[in-house]
Amino acid sequence: ESCPSIKNILLLDSEGNRVAVKYYSDEWPNNSVKEAFEKSLFTKTQKTNARTEGKQFVFLFVHSHLSFSSCPDKKYHSLTFHNVFIPFLFTAEIAMFESHIIVYKFVQDLHFFVTGAENENELILVTVLQGFFDAVGLLLRGTVDKKEALENLDLILLCLDEIVDGGIILETDANVIAGKVASHSIDAAAPLSEQTISQALATAREHLARSLLK
Repeated sequence: ESCPSIKNILLLDSEGNRVAVKYYSDEWPNNSVKEAFEKSLFTKTQKTNARTEGKQFVFLFVHSHLSFSSCPDKKYHSLTFHNVFIPFLFTAEIAMFESHIIVYKFVQDLHFFVTGAENENELILVTVLQGFFDAVGLLLRGTVDKKEALENLDLILLCLDEIVDGGIILETDANVIAGKVASHSIDAAAPLSEQTISQALATAREHLARSLLK
């Protein structure tokens, strides 16, 4: 059984420019190839959204936490989903692009992408996307836009490091991710408390649910 693997995680702006990106595969050997992939992916997903031809997932659970057991060749090899079914909507688009599965979500002027192999489990990719999206929302205090992202770029890069290492999924729980990032931040005197994280996540989800129901 192969390990679940992430090829890259991308955060782009509304013009397809980089905000924060992490690659975990040598399929893109240099920066120019990576940037070309990002531009092409951005153009593809923009056109798909405009034609409303994208395949959309709507999840009705608060989160799917993934737990892993040890793997001899890599860090992990088996996983278990722990779903908590609570009326919360998380939507994500999915597309095939250059023999990869891409799951993505657009919010304000930020575009979130997670890339996996063409035979990767879509639910795993969406769970990683949700963990990244929710954690960024917590760290940016609910103001998820390019300006805030650039001003807190160090936190977003730390966030990516907490989610995936070398393509292997480490964590998908937004509370845990944001808490670890906060503990590593320079302002150790004012870390995000568990209560603050929970409240911020609840508020972000409430706002998202309202926007989806409009």
